[in-house]
Amino acid sequence: MAERGARLLLSLLCLTFLYPATTVSRHAEKGTAARLFSPFWFSVEPWDTLAVRGAPALLNCSAHSGDPASEPTVPQARVEWKKDGTFLSLAPDDGRRRVLPDGSLLISSVVHSKHNKPDEGTYQCVATIDSLGTIASRTARLTVAGMPRFSSQPAAASIRLGDSQVLACDVNPDLVPLARWEREREPLELSSRLVQLPNGALVVSNASEADAGLYRCMVENAGPAKTSEEAQLTILPETGEERELEFLVEPLPVTKVVGASLLLPCVVTGYPAPYVRWMVGDKLVEESEGKLELVGGGSLLIYNLTEEDAGVYSCMADITNNTIEAKAELTVQVPPEFLKRPANIYAHESMDIMFQCEVTGSPAPTVKWVKNGDAVIPSDYFKIINEHNLQVLGLVKSDEGFYQCLAENDAGNIQSSAQLIILEHDVALPTPPLPSLTPDTTDHVTPGSRGVANPTGPTPSAPRDVVASLVSTRFIKLTWRPPAEPNGEDLTYSVYFNQEGTNRERILNTSRPGEMQVTIQNLMPDSKYKFRVVAHNKNGLGESSAVLKVATQGEVQVPGPAPNLQAVSTTPTSVTLSWDTPLTGNGDVLTYKVYYMEKGLDLEQDIDAGALSYTLMGLKKFTEYSIRVVAFNKHGPGVSTGDITVTTLSDVPSAPPQNFTVEVHNSKSIMVRWQPPPPGAQNGEITGYKIRYRKGTRKSEAAETTGGTQLFQLIDGLERGTEYTFRVSAITVNGSGPATEWSTAETFESDLDESRVPDIPSSLHVRPLVNSIVVSWTPPENQDMVVRGYTIGYGIGSPHAQTIKVDYKQRYYSIENLDPSSHYVITLKAFNNVGEGIPVYESAITRPQSDPIDPDVDLYELFHAPYTPVPDPTPMLPPVGVQASVLSHDTIKVTWADNSLPKNQKITDARYYTVRWKTNIPANTKLKTANTTNLSHMVTGLKPNTLYEFSVMVTKGRRTSTWSMTAQGTTFETIPSSSPKDVTVVSKELKPRTIIVNWQPPSEANGKITGYIIYYSTDVNAEVHDWVIEPVVGNRLTHQIQELTLDTTYYFKIQARNSKGMGPMSEAVHFRTPKTESSDKMANDQASNLPVKPGSNQPPLDHGFGSPHGKPGITGSADNHILVIVVIISVGAFTIIVVVVGAFLCTRRTTSHQKKKRAASKSSNSSHKYKGNSKDLKPPDLWIHHERLELKPIDKSPEPNPVMTDTPIPRTSQDINPVDPSLDNSLLQRRNSYRESVRNTPSTEPLPPQAQPPCQAEHQHPDPEGSYQGSTATDDEPSASGSYCSAGQPPTAHVRPTHPLKSFAVPASPAAIFESPALPSTPLLTQTGPQLHSVKTASIGTLGRVRPPMPVTVPGAPDVPETSKMLEDVDSVLASLPSCSSLAPRSNPVPFPQSYEPDELTEEMAHLEDLMKDLNAITTA
Repeated sequence: MAERGARLLLSLLCLTFLYPATTVSRHAEKGTAARLFSPFWFSVEPWDTLAVRGAPALLNCSAHSGDPASEPTVPQARVEWKKDGTFLSLAPDDGRRRVLPDGSLLISSVVHSKHNKPDEGTYQCVATIDSLGTIASRTARLTVAGMPRFSSQPAAASIRLGDSQVLACDVNPDLVPLARWEREREPLELSSRLVQLPNGALVVSNASEADAGLYRCMVENAGPAKTSEEAQLTILPETGEERELEFLVEPLPVTKVVGASLLLPCVVTGYPAPYVRWMVGDKLVEESEGKLELVGGGSLLIYNLTEEDAGVYSCMADITNNTIEAKAELTVQVPPEFLKRPANIYAHESMDIMFQCEVTGSPAPTVKWVKNGDAVIPSDYFKIINEHNLQVLGLVKSDEGFYQCLAENDAGNIQSSAQLIILEHDVALPTPPLPSLTPDTTDHVTPGSRGVANPTGPTPSAPRDVVASLVSTRFIKLTWRPPAEPNGEDLTYSVYFNQEGTNRERILNTSRPGEMQVTIQNLMPDSKYKFRVVAHNKNGLGESSAVLKVATQGEVQVPGPAPNLQAVSTTPTSVTLSWDTPLTGNGDVLTYKVYYMEKGLDLEQDIDAGALSYTLMGLKKFTEYSIRVVAFNKHGPGVSTGDITVTTLSDVPSAPPQNFTVEVHNSKSIMVRWQPPPPGAQNGEITGYKIRYRKGTRKSEAAETTGGTQLFQLIDGLERGTEYTFRVSAITVNGSGPATEWSTAETFESDLDESRVPDIPSSLHVRPLVNSIVVSWTPPENQDMVVRGYTIGYGIGSPHAQTIKVDYKQRYYSIENLDPSSHYVITLKAFNNVGEGIPVYESAITRPQSDPIDPDVDLYELFHAPYTPVPDPTPMLPPVGVQASVLSHDTIKVTWADNSLPKNQKITDARYYTVRWKTNIPANTKLKTANTTNLSHMVTGLKPNTLYEFSVMVTKGRRTSTWSMTAQGTTFETIPSSSPKDVTVVSKELKPRTIIVNWQPPSEANGKITGYIIYYSTDVNAEVHDWVIEPVVGNRLTHQIQELTLDTTYYFKIQARNSKGMGPMSEAVHFRTPKTESSDKMANDQASNLPVKPGSNQPPLDHGFGSPHGKPGITGSADNHILVIVVIISVGAFTIIVVVVGAFLCTRRTTSHQKKKRAASKSSNSSHKYKGNSKDLKPPDLWIHHERLELKPIDKSPEPNPVMTDTPIPRTSQDINPVDPSLDNSLLQRRNSYRESVRNTPSTEPLPPQAQPPCQAEHQHPDPEGSYQGSTATDDEPSASGSYCSAGQPPTAHVRPTHPLKSFAVPASPAAIFESPALPSTPLLTQTGPQLHSVKTASIGTLGRVRPPMPVTVPGAPDVPETSKMLEDVDSVLASLPSCSSLAPRSNPVPFPQSYEPDELTEEMAHLEDLMKDLNAITTA
């Protein structure tokens, strides 16, 4: 029994140990069993196909479902076909339509008739794998070509040699690609001269005799070819007689897809042979090989269309004195393209997921979603976000499968699929995602998973006391207490909820561990929901809490939207609205409010309506409005209706055409030109213009009508030498608007030649007065050439300063407002439409101011030529009431009144007005003029945002008025038309990751600049939306960009903006950031002392001690420079005083023996002193002995390259000019030769920079200007503070060097290894190496202001013998301090005096006091 009990106990122990292990193993196995995404996509999809009746048609399709060899468990896809959205039922005995083994659909014989079209339609391939899901292909259109039918056939025609002709052949549009031409029953080879138009017609251009013959058009279909009737083309010889320009074929609006080729037809006939050119917008189209080509005499062939090719194209044909134009708009469509495809997703039940899909195209594509081949219908749980993305809320197992994003526009459609796999809750979401096996998709794991792969311990118990602490209409806030058994720390919680009556449970996780509350949003009002909470620890999901049922509150009962809102335009200024009572009124509707807004404006207006209809009055004519209606009850406004749009009816124009002019063309015709009425006065689409004209003063009128886009008309069939009056009015579908004022012109007596410019005028006479010159002339002797007017040029010394144009009938003109006693040169030229003729010159000197006009001089006697009439003595009155009305950024309308006209201001005589205008920016802008016969003139082509001055004068026959009072107008702003200039990028000192961008404003800002946008990218070819944007507010011209990547090339563009919008971008400027940041802290702190070459992209390098580049440089920051300067100067001065006082105390301990030794030393060295007196001996310390420094004015440098610098140290290294190389070489030679003569043990091996330990820089003085204000003592001078580097640590320019005879065993530095742009320098004493020192400039600032640097002149180095003496004297000072701290070990000692006399120390103290006074004065200032 005991043995049995022992065995039982052992068995229980084994089970106790084995069960957890088995459980863990099972969980681990289950937790890693996330299945892979299955490859399933279309390798071939159907495309649009043109089929022929009775012939076979094939629609290709092939679905890929993995490699059977590597995945034998994946079955092959089953392919079915849909036609017009319905599955095709392909019976086994249907031999006409069948699915091939690869999935393609074969129609062996296409059936198509007038009443039976079973095969034409939209097809879609659907592939299914039962264990995975279903995917659908893109859709394809099968079109069946009809029987060939000729809507028009070629007709017999004749053509002049060199002219063009068109032979018609209009067939079914779908059969045009199958049409071809024959001549004399032989195939016609097309060329650039023989072109087939898109409608099938044949163009014969630049005809030759070989083009004569019988032509016919043929359409070759699957059946027998069908031919048109034959037509004879006859070639006639050219007679030379002028023929009017005429369009045989005009371009028509057309829509094409990107990548296609297009022929825009334009065929013109006339003689002489017209010159045909194309314009797109306002730019001339130029031929380019492989892109644009003119064929068929004028048609434009465009290859490989792009979006940039879209626009309005104008075909313009010109011959002498005539131009015709035809326009057509080209629309280029772009098929949809994916910017972002949907990604495969792993998720758990109850989670929310989002499939993202971004597409582009033109027109904008529409997106719809399909799940396993069925369309996704939006609902509470399936939502379309941002028009493209699909969000699925509260996942359930049945949501698994394939989801497809289908994008479609007029140019095509595309699809992309993604798979959703829902894992069990105890299976962790793969991290990182498993590799995708499906092309064109990416994998995605929905965040927020609580699955645990390997649970190893107990999970939490259920959370306690779950309550709804806050309940509203659309959200509920839940709170709870932690579980009784948390079994761990850092618990997180998930809230599961669903609406009562649905089985789709959703999940919401807390945002951070330990949080025990959550707010569930986007709930439905007045609805019941179930909630439960589950806790998580590191082992996984715990127990669920009990279900909590909560109902949301009912929403405030406001009315719903008013249904059936309709708008009808009843008159040109009113719209009648009607609607129905809201379905959910929620009480009595008190009133309705109508909101309406004019299209293009942001101002919405509203008006109250008490009934179910309302009529809006006082609207603008032919204007589109957006309208909505909101119902109100006692709770307030309800839900608004959707916006509807309505356009008010059109009406007759309310203003006449603008800028109406008449121009005599020849003896029988007059050209009339005009511009449309102002946009706000057109009141509809202009369908045409009516021109009325009459002869002389007759009341009977004739009329001609033009098309809506034609803005000129040639009126012919007139009588010779007859005066006609014209006026024009605009026409809409409602009728004619008001007409312009009558304008008069007189035909020529005979048809004159205008094939060349006029001859020179036969005579020119001038009569100078004090402030004017009277000019008269006679016309050219050759009266057979057309003269349309005369151009008078005049100026002091040159006739090109001012230009005036006068009528062809005029023979007299007075040039006014001239300077007295001035020599003027005058030129006269006749002109016509061909150009200006040869000028005739005269000169005259205006009379002095004191010279009166001889009243007895008769102008007729002066100008006795037969064509020079006597001037009318009474001048014209100048126009009054001149006003300048600004219409746009480049147009100003000038209006005025004429007091010499009747009250109705109607012009009945041949007077005309000259408008002149100019702007004062720039100051030397020339005056511009224009003539008109109306009391207003539209001045176009002005500069935006510019002030112009206008004045007007009137001319009638030989009489002219003075200029009127001026009127001013400033054109409106428009977007900048040029980019910012002079864009430069420089790195910021000491901050290699920071750059500074500088630029200048655009030359054509067209308004006040309100800001800039800086674009930068590492890829210059990247799309604009991929560049990083840095906005700059205001008119600043510099900007700092930080945190850039080192050793990277960046490209920068800048765009200016004003109140009207953005201007063009500047050209890309590239800049490469430095490779590395300095790791030496001292180098970082003192990098300003190492100047960078101008234009260099590298940060300053640390050259180590003894470097030839240890000059005062430029510091990068001046934030606290004033405080730093004051502190450093105070510490330095205090240190100097302590050292000197210490030296003074040491001298008291000197013995009489030392005094004798010093006296002997003085006696032996008295001949070496450079001033001959022991009291004059001073240590050559530039900082202490400032009385030896000579301050000179900045602008009085006595030499072109002085040894000292008189220039303030610049703020940036780019401002430093390099030293003259010859000066550097001479300095180096002097220093090297001097060093060899003084040093006892010179060394030639340089110390590597990395081997040189840093030396404490105790005397650095950064100045506010960015220059280094440390000591300027050279290596060979003693430090006044007694601060020396230890052995092996030679000082840099930042540390005051020690005496040259102190042996530190430091080898000499090598010669300069590269050029450094530095300030000119002066050698003071010998250097430890060829170290070029810059002269220190004092620049000590105070808060609020900075004093300019004080240039300092440093004495040049003395000759070697004198310097060696001076060195010995200097060292005697240092040798006098042996009883104090040893400053440095000495080698090669020299017998020097040991101390100063008390009187010498007193003098030194006096010098120090003077120095302190100077420093206090500087800092105080």
